[in-house]
This record gives sequence, C-alpha cells and structure tokens, in this order.
Amino acid sequence: MLSFSFYLFQPLEQIEDIFRLVAQLGAKQLFTSLHLSKGQELRERKKLDHIGQFASRYGIGVVADATPAVIARLSADADITTVLGRWGIVGLRLDAGFSMKEAASLSNQMSVVLNASTVTERECKELASYQADESNVEAWHNFYPRPETGLGRETMLAQNQLLRRCGIETIGAFIPGDAKKRSPLYEGLPTLEAHRNADPVYAYIELTETYGVNKVFVGDLAVSDGVLRRMDWVRSGVIPIRYRPIVGAGWLSLVETVHTNRRDAARDVIRSVESRCSIAWPQEALQPLPPVPRRAGRITIDNERYGRYAGELQMTLVDLPPDDRVNVIGEVIEEDMPLLRYIRGGRRFCLIRW
Repeated sequence: MLSFSFYLFQPLEQIEDIFRLVAQLGAKQLFTSLHLSKGQELRERKKLDHIGQFASRYGIGVVADATPAVIARLSADADITTVLGRWGIVGLRLDAGFSMKEAASLSNQMSVVLNASTVTERECKELASYQADESNVEAWHNFYPRPETGLGRETMLAQNQLLRRCGIETIGAFIPGDAKKRSPLYEGLPTLEAHRNADPVYAYIELTETYGVNKVFVGDLAVSDGVLRRMDWVRSGVIPIRYRPIVGAGWLSLVETVHTNRRDAARDVIRSVESRCSIAWPQEALQPLPPVPRRAGRITIDNERYGRYAGELQMTLVDLPPDDRVNVIGEVIEEDMPLLRYIRGGRRFCLIRW
C-alpha cells in the first residue's frame, strides 16, 4: 500500500486534497504527527475537528504520531478514544513515553503502532505479557529529516526480522517525495538513508519487495504526477521502466507496451515473451543496424540475421559485446537501472519513453 502524510501546519485545503488523492489511490490510512507547541492546543483541536470530517467524507483513517503529554493536552479530561475518533484518528504511533502496559491497553481499543526502528524483542514480549490485542499491533519505522541519519539496509532488515519473529506482520516505512519537500530542512523524509535522493517509485519497490514492508508512506508533502502515473503501473503488478530511444523510428511505439520476462529467466538479459509471439514488427524494425556495445541497461531487438529469434526484445543486465545480429534501440535511464533486478522470471514490466 502506498499512502501519504499531512501535517497540521498545512492549510485545510491542502490537507483535504491529500485525503482526496489517497481515496483515489485506494489507500485507507494517512499519517500525521500530533507534536504541537504548547499554547496551540485550542487552535489545533479546531483544525482536527475539520480533519475528522475529511476522514469521514473520504473513508480514510488517520494514524497519528504522539507522546502521552500531547495526548493529555489535546484530550483533557475526555475519553481518549472518543476524542481521537472524532478527529478521524484510528491509530496511534506511540512515541517515547508510552509504556508497554499502556500500549497493550490501547491496543484493545484502537490500532497501536510501535516504533519499528527502535523496538526490542524484550519490549515485544512485555507487550504480549499484558495481553495486547495482536490484531491491532503494527510497527512503523521512523523517517529521518537530517541527511546521514537514516537507517542502513542491514538495520532495517534485522529489525524487520525481529518484528516477524515476535508475530508483528504489518510493518510500515517512509519514502521521500520528489515534488515538495517538508520543512524545515527540505532534505527528504526517508526511512532508509539510501533513499534520501532516490526515485520514489524505486524506493517503494525496494521497501516492499526486498524488506517486506506492507505500508509505505510518502513523508514529504507531495510527489510528481509522473510518480503517480508510474505507481499506477506498480499497483497493477507491472514494473515501469523509463527509457530513451537511440534510434528514431515510428515503430518504437510497439516497444512501449507491457512485456513479461520469460519464466526461465536468463542470467545476462531480460527477455520479452510478447516480443516474438504477439508484436507484429514491421520489416524495417528487423533490418540489421551497425553493431555497438550492449552496455547494461540497453534495449535491443534481434534482427533478421538471428533467424528464428528475430524480433526478440531484450534488456541487458550486464555489459555485452557488439553482435551484428542484435540491434540496440534504446537505453534505460540511470535512475531506473536499479529496478531491473526486480524483473525476475515471469514478472511483467513496461517501457515508458522519457
């Protein structure tokens, strides 16, 4: 699941736009933070009343990061779950200050989200000992506004393995946006430091497919329309690959479709099943071109000199030498090269001219 975040410093109009977008994407939760400055409680409670109306209107629940002190200031003497429910808050991501006993008690009333980046096995066992409702317990990682402070891949992998050993199956994490960064540093809000300047689509795929993350949230304020369009492909099970043509030809539009890597995946190349069985190449496309080196990420078509292989479209995974039976027609853009490793046997992908 891909979803987004909003923050109480944003105008209500922007916040509603985010609710509307998330509803269109089919997600059911948004993330926000309830870390407030003292003296602003009344103003923020009024804003939260409006947010509760958005949550009801669009069918989206809010999970809020909060400390016990903030919850006490916001809810005053009222029942916490009643107040939070009025604001559309269906879960709390528990920040420092909550005990495992309190977390267990809350889990019997609403969704409770542990800090996946810091929780220990001892704490998970303690939570269970207080008879927490396991179906209401999740764990989401932090995001890290300051450069050089995000998690390393080994840390995330180890923490996720710990959580799964403890029976926590739903894990969340954050990726940066590419359109509008959040203040005050404007340096992205990733969980993994390696994702700070990464393409959001790649960051999403790596979190879900390598680390088994179930819920991915954009920590920043916005992503570009291009990211949203490519995420449409990802949600349908297709990995979008952007490429630049090397040859100029009208028939290149035939390349820009959905392909499937052969189930018996090759070591050196990705082989399109459809290119030889369902694409009607014009004769021009199969005429030999001067051979050039096939560096990793090149898109090729076997020409007529390859006999029965003529018309097979491939993407190279490693550097290969020139071959006068193979035409090089395009190249994957550098930002999408890491995605090639996820196009395993039987996986669908599409080529998007960039």
